Amino acid sequence: MYTDALEFLDEERDAWRPFEALDGLSDEQLAKPCPGAHGWSGRDLMGHLLAWLENALAVARELAMGEKSPTMARSDADWDARGGETINAELQERFAALPLDELRARFRSVPGELRGTLTVVPESRWLKHSDHFRWILDETLDHYADHQSDLDAIVSQAADAG
Repeated sequence: MYTDALEFLDEERDAWRPFEALDGLSDEQLAKPCPGAHGWSGRDLMGHLLAWLENALAVARELAMGEKSPTMARSDADWDARGGETINAELQERFAALPLDELRARFRSVPGELRGTLTVVPESRWLKHSDHFRWILDETLDHYADHQSDLDAIVSQAADAG
């Protein structure tokens, strides 16, 4: 699918760019639940995306050091055992408790840190490793696509509110 890491990283960067609009919303706009986004607020969406990007960053760090990722194995086992609804609800609660300034700072920094870390992971450990690449894709490009309509609804709601 991708001939080299740079091709993937460029596409990932372009796909992430629209989500940066969340950081441009006021604190009040971020806090307002949005019916068109499953009742999530912009803050909820930021935290949800950030949680999975931080997980991907942990995996990338491990793959930079070795052939396997204990974080990936634990994450997959947890997902299989408890399911996404439970895990995502816990993540939403955890990120709701985070001070908004910290959430914003991490939301700004983690995506770039993930990209930077992936540049030092040998391609054989992620881009050319079908299981690892599928996992990274699930946490980035595919995940962004899954939440594009949520982003659109939240940004539209904020624009309509003025």
